[in-house]
Amino acid sequence: MSLHATAGIVAEAGGGLPVLRSDGPLALRRTRGTDPYTRVTVVGAMSAPLGGDRLAIETDVRDGARLLVDSAAATVALPGHAAEPATYDIRITVGDDAVLRWLPEQLVSARGSDLRMRTTVDLAPTARLVLREEQILGRHGEETGTLRTRLTVRRAGRPLIDQELAYGPGAPGGWDSGAVLAGHRATGQLLVVDPEFEDKPVESRLLAENAVLAPLAGPAALVTAVAPDALHLRRTLDEALNALAPA
Repeated sequence: MSLHATAGIVAEAGGGLPVLRSDGPLALRRTRGTDPYTRVTVVGAMSAPLGGDRLAIETDVRDGARLLVDSAAATVALPGHAAEPATYDIRITVGDDAVLRWLPEQLVSARGSDLRMRTTVDLAPTARLVLREEQILGRHGEETGTLRTRLTVRRAGRPLIDQELAYGPGAPGGWDSGAVLAGHRATGQLLVVDPEFEDKPVESRLLAENAVLAPLAGPAALVTAVAPDALHLRRTLDEALNALAPA
């Protein structure tokens, strides 16, 4: 039987969490954070997402709030009894003068799984965002499942980035070619949105052998990286995070 679950977070200025709603496999816990951030950790309460599951997390960071969201462990997409793919939707709004650091652990696409993941973010004009996504294509020694991800970010109602990626069986040909992953099995990105970039935009440059920093058409910077494994990927993105948006 497929799961349908929607968890929710509402963060207010001053550290308040008027809504912290767990549902199904998505258990949310307030954990010890570092000032000025309120910290919420996603704890997997059961194996998910499986084929056919419909999961979502809705997050509202209200004006002036400071929120850090992370996870206790990697999310592993697994095959299930249902024929249809699983879906995992992340829906976020960030208000004026609010800051969100969205830093979950990796998403692992296990062999035989089929997952559609969608992240949608709406930012107020003075909001700040740090968002990390990491995908590991297959557990150790196994082939990847099918994974399709889409990241859509709007600032003040205008598009900032709308990017879709697909990997594994059923994905468009060439996803594993030298022009895309070149045989790597770890890929990720770091998006930093900061109004200060309007006056001091970042410059495009290589950060590592397989990572690049690029400015977006707005006060934002995007780091894209591929790596042989999760450890190398995290090191690359952590270096970029420390440079672009130190805690």
